Amino acid sequence: MSSALFMQRDGHRVTVVDPRAPGTGTSFGNAGGLVWTSCAPLGLPGVIKDVPGMLMNPHGPLSIRWGYLPRIAPWLTQLVLASRPKRVTEIADALDALNRGAGPAWREIAQICGKAELIRPVGWLTVYETESAFVSGRKRISLLEERGRKVEILGEDEIRQLEPNLAPSFKHAYYRPDGAFLLNPHGMVDAIADAFAAAGGRFLNARVTGFQTESGKVLLSTDEAALSVLTADRAVLAAGAWSKSLARRLGVRPPLDTERGYHLMLPTPERNLSRPTANGENDFVLCPMETGLRLTSGVEFAGLKAPPNFERARRLLPIAQKMLPGLATEEQSAWLGFRPSLPDSLPVIGQAPGCAQVVCAFGHGHFGMTQGPATGRIVADMIAGRDTSLDTSPFRADRRCF
Repeated sequence: MSSALFMQRDGHRVTVVDPRAPGTGTSFGNAGGLVWTSCAPLGLPGVIKDVPGMLMNPHGPLSIRWGYLPRIAPWLTQLVLASRPKRVTEIADALDALNRGAGPAWREIAQICGKAELIRPVGWLTVYETESAFVSGRKRISLLEERGRKVEILGEDEIRQLEPNLAPSFKHAYYRPDGAFLLNPHGMVDAIADAFAAAGGRFLNARVTGFQTESGKVLLSTDEAALSVLTADRAVLAAGAWSKSLARRLGVRPPLDTERGYHLMLPTPERNLSRPTANGENDFVLCPMETGLRLTSGVEFAGLKAPPNFERARRLLPIAQKMLPGLATEEQSAWLGFRPSLPDSLPVIGQAPGCAQVVCAFGHGHFGMTQGPATGRIVADMIAGRDTSLDTSPFRADRRCF
């Protein structure tokens, strides 16, 4: 939606083709994080030693459906290879460069949509009960500090001052004061779609099934009987976790897979949090939102078709109650979403190799909400032939992730 809006403001006639309504995909249920000060990839040095413990921990940040293991094994191998120190430095530099454009792009988007009040600039907090877990979190924090990002180390009293309703068991914390979050991620994407439609943008409720090029045009095959082929001057492939099969039709084979993420919506507590707060020991986040308190859990590898398993998220409810005393755990809703992710934690942004008419913009993983508008602006610059002001070579579709 950000790409569509920025291209439209350049004077293009833009059609968004999607089988689902805007904002009802991954953006619907994420943590709303605008973590533009972050730059740490999923795979850090030593990750291979951490994986067995993660898989054995019923409350841990990672699970794999064993039937999916043969499918995900090559992806995991590339993640381990991408976790070597030199490659991590390169990835962190690229993420930092992209994320530095996220704040200005988000402010512009919010102004266009008239929804600035949905952005809460209150930072992000990660709290720890134990010294060992706090020290293990230092790997990611060091990457931020090395790139000039502000991180505050808080003790017990400072945590209480920032979030007085947290349990007193938390002794250590990392606080990134320059971060923000969205009170209603779905509402924000919906507002972008409304602004796009109000300016003449068009929506086609259909699924794109293929691409062809002919006489400098792009022919998009769809499953919509009334308009089976859509003709355009340029196309943008921004289909999230569903981009892989479409990219292959362009001759691109990115190692894209999906990190399945869950959330539970709980009633707004009488003694609530002021900002998203991550539990450092158990890798889940409590997010105060317009519609209640959202608990977002870790990563599951099981592909796009396996049925949801909410039990892993529900096992976290007793821990969440201890974390935020007085929290009611009556479940208002449960949700499964799909993070489109590559092993090196970098998205694909740029022209499809061998097809100048198509620009790719997918695979943003855990940074999707943060990087959406920044990516949209880059896409619009590419379509217009302008300088993107960002070196996009680390994000090219045909790169080697490791």
